[in-house]
Amino acid sequence: MHGELPKRLKQVAGRRRYLAGGLIIVAVAAALIYVFGMPVPTSKRLGRFDAEGPTPVLVAQALRADVPVYLDAVGTVKPLNTVTVRPQVDGKLLSVNFKEGQDVKKGDVLARIDPAIYQALYDQAVAKKAQDEAQLANAQIDLVRYQKLAASNAINKQQADTQAALVAQDAAIVRADQAAIENAQATLGYTTITSPLDGRTGVRMVDEGNFVRAADTNSAIVVITQLQPITVLFNLPQQDLDRVNAAFAKGALAVDSLRSDDNTVIERGKLTVIDNQVDPTTGTVKLKAEFPNANLALWPGYFVNIRLLIDTLKDVVVVPTGAVQRGPNGTFVFVLNGEDTAELRQITVQKQDETQTVVSKGIEPPERVITTGFSRLTDGARVTVSAPGQPPPQTSAPGPGARNNKPTAGEKRRDRGSSANPRQ
Repeated sequence: MHGELPKRLKQVAGRRRYLAGGLIIVAVAAALIYVFGMPVPTSKRLGRFDAEGPTPVLVAQALRADVPVYLDAVGTVKPLNTVTVRPQVDGKLLSVNFKEGQDVKKGDVLARIDPAIYQALYDQAVAKKAQDEAQLANAQIDLVRYQKLAASNAINKQQADTQAALVAQDAAIVRADQAAIENAQATLGYTTITSPLDGRTGVRMVDEGNFVRAADTNSAIVVITQLQPITVLFNLPQQDLDRVNAAFAKGALAVDSLRSDDNTVIERGKLTVIDNQVDPTTGTVKLKAEFPNANLALWPGYFVNIRLLIDTLKDVVVVPTGAVQRGPNGTFVFVLNGEDTAELRQITVQKQDETQTVVSKGIEPPERVITTGFSRLTDGARVTVSAPGQPPPQTSAPGPGARNNKPTAGEKRRDRGSSANPRQ
């Protein structure tokens, strides 16, 4: 008796453990069912969606249009010309005749250097020429006299020849004097510093009253930058070089400069230069585009997005990119069949960007494609078309005591992985 009692107690304890484990499993299962809902077969879920009514969607019509083909790059704005204005003679800077940031024209006076020394050198050269011209005139008179006397054998002909050589020597001296005058005049002209081009001045680098030297590289007066027109330098991969060269050979290529934040067109210009070699370290080729920059929207040093037009696809079928879906079988769209049915249609994409897609096969205008509601769409699913901006139509309310047909979180996940997914 005493041996059977512990044995029975052990059996009762084991049964209790099994019972407790079973209760825990049931409780966990009940919690999962409460949170995620009971598993529903795919066919029943599709039926439930049908019970909720057709899927509200938006549609867009396929169109035929001319579509530009662009190559995109990032460019740096460079001035067409930049000149650092430096003195060409030594001297005291008497005046500065421009304001910082001022627009100047070619030939406008920017500064003046004290011309006193260079004016004196010029006057000296002029006086020296006058002196040598007087000597030349006297030598020419003597030459005429000697030639007459030599013709009558009154003097030796050698004297006449010597006088002719003296006249030629004096004439050469006069020509040298003229060159000295021109040199002194040019040097004197350098004391008036003028703008070499149309552009805008920068920050003044020296103040009036300072002594400037032509040989001093730090004696710059100002930097002038040409802003109109202006250029943008950008690089393209070497793989695009053949297409760019082929298009450039047919004529000028249009180039758009875009803001880097919102891709708004800043300025429109044209391609002017394709570099004559590919950079072997980057595998890119450098290109230059020129822009009128009438409103000074481009500024040297700017980084801008560049869009180079190399071709235009004529009369092609275009649909919104938002309508194009991809699955294991390729690219497809849902076409509105009649007024209330979605048809899955395989398509061939020729070109695509963020807003529109060029379709070479699979759809023709005026067919309409569906652009929303893909999570509930299947081939042949019923739909209702909403106008843009309208709220989707409400499904019929369930009757009293009816179960809410809204899929639970677990059903949503199973729906996305079921065979009803249109991308499968």
